[in-house]
Amino acid sequence: MEFDLSLILLALPIVFVLGWMASRFDVRQLRMENRQAPKAYFKGLNFLLNEQQDQAIDAFIEAVQSDPDTSELHFALGNLFRRRGEYERAVRVHQHLLSRADLSQDDRYRARHALAQDYLKAGLLDRAEEALLKLEGTRFEGSARLALLANYERSRDWEHAAQIAHKLESGGQGSFKGRLSHYLCEQAASCMASDDLPQAQVYLTQAMHIASDAPRPRIDLARLQIRQGRPAQAYETLTQALVTAPAAIALLAPLLVESSLACDQGPGALERLKAVYEETPSLDVLDAIVALEAASGAPSATAREWYAHHLESEPSLVAAAKWIAGEKLEHEQFHPQVQRALDQAVKPLTRYRCAACGFEAKQHFWQCPGCQTWDSYPARRVEEL
Repeated sequence: MEFDLSLILLALPIVFVLGWMASRFDVRQLRMENRQAPKAYFKGLNFLLNEQQDQAIDAFIEAVQSDPDTSELHFALGNLFRRRGEYERAVRVHQHLLSRADLSQDDRYRARHALAQDYLKAGLLDRAEEALLKLEGTRFEGSARLALLANYERSRDWEHAAQIAHKLESGGQGSFKGRLSHYLCEQAASCMASDDLPQAQVYLTQAMHIASDAPRPRIDLARLQIRQGRPAQAYETLTQALVTAPAAIALLAPLLVESSLACDQGPGALERLKAVYEETPSLDVLDAIVALEAASGAPSATAREWYAHHLESEPSLVAAAKWIAGEKLEHEQFHPQVQRALDQAVKPLTRYRCAACGFEAKQHFWQCPGCQTWDSYPARRVEEL
């Protein structure tokens, strides 16, 4: 067959034109996609700044579909899902990131850290622990350890919490002596609940050694000693606490009354409490004084004198209600109704309030049930704050 060179020469311009048109189409498409992705991204950012999270999520999903390789959009979308409480969708986004082979090592650690936060918010503590432990040795190590600490506290795994606290302290992230002392006290409480009193005493002794000025170990040890039938040792422990933790006097005053009466140290305890009250008036200390004087045989009028004395320096509705309880009114037949109304009115004033979140409770907590903060409850009633 004879080779026709003219056909080749004729075909070359046609092939060139077709190639040029195809390249122009690809460039135009790429430019269009590049314009659409930033447009969707900035639209989502604008919605986010205006606190329109639903519209922001729709815009970010559109941006991710236009450019699925952009990791930053995935992180933004996952964080939005977590903030809205859609933890399952947040987990899927961050798991998709981790499945990408082209993800950089730093972004991989970042995605694992975000995934751990998703699990924590969703309450999947075991999965969160697994993800956080994999961040050891990365730039997220510090925040991962803090999250692990909170995780172990929520699950009441005090031994692992203590290990993480030691690592944080050795890493220069502050002092954790107070928390370590609380962890030992929590373990002691578990031992007391199971009647393992010797081991409870070991834990409390260690807690006092770690945080010598913390009030809780001595208060818990005094309770343990009273339970063991050793009120004299409990009284000695509490008198030491008066020196090492004077701000907690209101918490240990009832125990001081109980232990002093059981070991015939009532007069000495009364003098100590009176001296403390003169320096810092407190309702709980005042009640302890009244209880000790009543136990010594003082007339009931003495208690009312104490409450009247308190009212001279402190405008207290609680003290006023207790004073009126022993007063004979002109219309005495209405006294029970008046007293019930007063007692009902003072109930909120006798609560304890968390200084971190404002959560109020009838009893004093070492760790706030609301915000999980340690030592956030002052040792004073709401009325005295």
